[in-house]
Amino acid sequence: MTRDLLAISAANQHKARAVIEDCGLYAAWESVGATVNLVGSLRTGLLLHRRDIDVHIYSQPFDIAQSFAAVAKMAEHPRLARVTYANLLQADDACLEWHVWFTDTHGESWRIDMIHLHPGSRYAGYFETVAERIERALTLETRLAILRLKDEIPPEAGVIGIEIYRAVIQGGVRDASGFSAWREAHPRAEIVDWMPDEPGSAEKREEVS
Repeated sequence: MTRDLLAISAANQHKARAVIEDCGLYAAWESVGATVNLVGSLRTGLLLHRRDIDVHIYSQPFDIAQSFAAVAKMAEHPRLARVTYANLLQADDACLEWHVWFTDTHGESWRIDMIHLHPGSRYAGYFETVAERIERALTLETRLAILRLKDEIPPEAGVIGIEIYRAVIQGGVRDASGFSAWREAHPRAEIVDWMPDEPGSAEKREEVS
């Protein structure tokens, strides 16, 4: 089972990267001078069953018209089936939020979340740091535990990835029953902004104390 989950994860990550290439995501945004950073489970290598791709986008100067132009270029692809947009520049996120649904060559639908962040957003660069910290914190054991939980927890449970990552990496959770108990003790509101400590930070805290 362990080997199967690793293989499924690797295969779906390969498919996801093929989708990124096929839909012209990088080319479209780079054509308007923007930079695209991969974040989320594809960046950390923890993508399993869900066909979701997350990217954060930056441009200088920030231009709404250029954001629309990039997505319009992507929409020229005949297999890009749907686009949604939200202007959240006045919210804490300070971003333009794009979601597109793209059908790959196997007929599977992928959702691509493209968050075009204003340079002044509190989240500018934040989730890149989260992904980097998670990557550094992962071991083979914790990677497998995360994939097992993703495989066992049904979608209707409404669990988000960061809950699983914190439960496994920080909380030592290794199975679904342990996760249920851990989740009861850790409301989502207090963990959505969690990230692993920087390597060595625990030792530094001990020295200070």
